[in-house]
Amino acid sequence: MAIDLRGKRAHADTAFRWLAFASAAIVLLVLALIALTMAGRAVPVLDRMGLEFFTSRRWSPADGRFGALPFLWGTLYTAAIAVALAVPVSLGVALFVTQVAPRWLRAPIVYLLDLLAVVPSVVFGLWGVMVLSQHFGLGRSFLTAGVILAIMITPIITSLAREVIETTPESEKEAALALGATRWEMIVGAVWPHSKAGLVGATMLGLGRAMGETIAAALVIGSSLGQVTLDAFAPGNSMPAVIANEWGEADELHKSALIALAVTLFVITIVVNMGARAIVERSKR
Repeated sequence: MAIDLRGKRAHADTAFRWLAFASAAIVLLVLALIALTMAGRAVPVLDRMGLEFFTSRRWSPADGRFGALPFLWGTLYTAAIAVALAVPVSLGVALFVTQVAPRWLRAPIVYLLDLLAVVPSVVFGLWGVMVLSQHFGLGRSFLTAGVILAIMITPIITSLAREVIETTPESEKEAALALGATRWEMIVGAVWPHSKAGLVGATMLGLGRAMGETIAAALVIGSSLGQVTLDAFAPGNSMPAVIANEWGEADELHKSALIALAVTLFVITIVVNMGARAIVERSKR
């Protein structure tokens, strides 16, 4: 005798739908609670400083003056250096692994990239202090922080880029080669148009990772207050680094200022992700 399972399937589909909805709602709820709590704790310093908090270079907790501009600049500058260094290398490695390297070499390279991605950030920071700062003469500077951040985000961008590039249909690549295209022409004409939206997304994720890094940046950036300069060899500071360095000794107003820095970084990260989303959607169209 046949058993009618349509009712059970309908209940299972309904339960799954509500489970998925609840999971998404929990994520949004946690995000909203974080934003509200942090914003509430940042109100005292913003009431005291106003827009000067974002435009002033003076950071003097003893005098109750807090200017976030040097830390905002340091965060964006080091992240820009990191992306400028990491993206060409990451795309080159991803293309080599997917298009050029023999099969016996692909697995070891992918394994090493995955291994590099899980190295603790403090290890990179200490290596930057002992090697880049001392033996290469870079000192503790924006450039040193940018190089360390570039090394840290390269495995992330490479792994995502490799996955995106591998989604290119083999038929399109074979068609380009059959028409007489060289390997490079095939990559430009078939792989790049199919993959560029995902590659932009991978780059933006690497940028967000670079902006949020704390320990490694704090060790190598120099912890200089009030420094807003294009000189990559000058010492500076960043929002995550100053939060980590000063939180332990901060009073209430000082903590409010540090939390305001965290809120600013939070907003910048959201804006970057929204921008990446818009660029990806536009590339798809």
